[in-house]
Amino acid sequence: MSRSVRLVPACVAALTALALTATACGGDGGVQGTPGGAGVRDPYFPKAGNGGYDVGHYDLRLSYDPDTHRLTGTAALTARATQDLSAFDLDLKGLDVEKVTVEGKPARWNRTGQELTVRPHDDLDDGETFEAEVRYSGTPRTLTDADGSHEGWLRTADGALALGEPVGSMTWFPGNHHPSDKASYDITVTVPEGLEAASNGELRGKETRDGRTTFAWHAAEPMASYVATLAIGDYDIHRSTAGGVPVHSAVQEGENAKVLDRLPEVMDWAETNFGPYPFSSAGAIVGGEDDAEYALETQNRPFFPGAPDTGLLVHELAHQWFGDSVTPKSWRDMWLNEGFATYAEWLWEEDEGGDSAQDTFDELYEEGEDEYPDLWAFPPAEPTSGAHISDDPVYQRGAMVVHKIRQQVGDDTFYDIVQGWTAEHRHGNAGTDDFTAYVEQQAPDEDFDAIWDEWLYGEGKPAHP
Repeated sequence: MSRSVRLVPACVAALTALALTATACGGDGGVQGTPGGAGVRDPYFPKAGNGGYDVGHYDLRLSYDPDTHRLTGTAALTARATQDLSAFDLDLKGLDVEKVTVEGKPARWNRTGQELTVRPHDDLDDGETFEAEVRYSGTPRTLTDADGSHEGWLRTADGALALGEPVGSMTWFPGNHHPSDKASYDITVTVPEGLEAASNGELRGKETRDGRTTFAWHAAEPMASYVATLAIGDYDIHRSTAGGVPVHSAVQEGENAKVLDRLPEVMDWAETNFGPYPFSSAGAIVGGEDDAEYALETQNRPFFPGAPDTGLLVHELAHQWFGDSVTPKSWRDMWLNEGFATYAEWLWEEDEGGDSAQDTFDELYEEGEDEYPDLWAFPPAEPTSGAHISDDPVYQRGAMVVHKIRQQVGDDTFYDIVQGWTAEHRHGNAGTDDFTAYVEQQAPDEDFDAIWDEWLYGEGKPAHP
C-alpha cells in the first residue's frame, strides 16, 4: 500500500453467537462441537477473521448495477474445520443475507455487527471439508478507517472500486477476513454492457447477453482477502506479456498508461533482487484520481489512483513478493510489507544511477523529521494502534531496518537472505519473529541484537546511524 436472507426462521432472533445449540430452533439433537471464535484476536483488529475453520477457496458470483448501486451475490466458501464445530462465524459488514446453506442443507444464522453466525444443520467434525454458501444483496458500504482513509466499496463516477486494507473486503463478500487465512478465488461479476470489470488473477471468460456482460476471473495462488479487488467502470484494456507471464491492465479512460510500459522492466529487476515472480499473471488497475486516496498492492494487479510514477510502480510491484506472496500473520507485522516495498524504491533509485540506498538512509537519519515529522514516533514492529499501521515509522523506518541488515551482512548475504525469505514463505504467512529468526539463521556469525533492540523495537531515534 502507499498512502503518502431476508429468510429468517422465527426463533433466529433468540440466538446469539455464544448460545447456538442444536435444540434452539429444533434440529438434530445433541451438539458434539462448540462454536468457532468470532475474531482471531489480532492485536489491532480483534474482530477480524474467525476461528474454527480455514478457507481454501472462494467462489463469488456477483452482479452490480452502478445506477442503483445494488450488489447481488452468492458466495460459496470451501473450508476445512479446525475443530469440532456446532457453529462458525463469517465477517460481513452491511448487505442483507437471504439464505445460508452448509453442505447443501439450509443453515440457521443470525447477525451481530460484522459477525454472521452460521449454525449448520449437522455439526462439523475437526478436519472435515465443507462448503458454505451465502446469498446476499444490498448497497455495499464504504468504511472510514481510524486514520481517515476510505476502504471497502468505493463508488466511482462510472462504476465502483473494491479496496480491502485492512478490513474493507467484508463489505462486498462474506468470509474469513484476516490476512492469516489465504485462499484461491473465482470471482464472476456481471455488469451493464459497455463497462469493464477487472479483478485478480486471470480472465477466464467474458460473455455479453441481454445488455449485460459477465467477466470470470480466477486467482489460483493463495490470496489474503484484503488484496482481493474488483474495479468496474470505463477502462481501456492493455494486454501484453512480461517474462512469459500474461499482463492484463485496466486503465481508466483519460489516464496516461505510459508508465506501465516499464512494468516488464520493473518485474525483471524485481526478480533479480527478490527471486522468481510469485504469480501466474500480472498487470495494474489505474483508476481516476478521485477514486481513492492511495495505491494498494491488490494481488496480481495493483491499484493506482491515476497514473503512477516509476517509484510508486516499483513499490506496489515489490509488494507482490512482500505482502501478497509472503503475507503477514497479523497486522502488527505490517512493516514486513511496507519496509521492504519502501526499500525496493531505494534499491531501484540506486540501480538507476540516483542516490544510493546508503545516501537515502543517511538523509533520513539526519533530516528525516523535516519530511516525516513522525518518523521516530514508535518502533516499526510495534505501531501504537491500528490507526497507525500505515504511518511513516512502518514505511521509512521499516526500510531503515532492512538497510541496517544489509550494512551488517554485506550485499551477497543480504540478497541471499531476501531471496531465501521470499522462497521459504512463498504463498504463506510469516511474522516478525519468523523474520528475525530467519536472518539470524542465515548469518549465524553476526550479532543482530542492536538492530532488533534499537531499530526494530527501540523507542525514539537510535543514538547512532
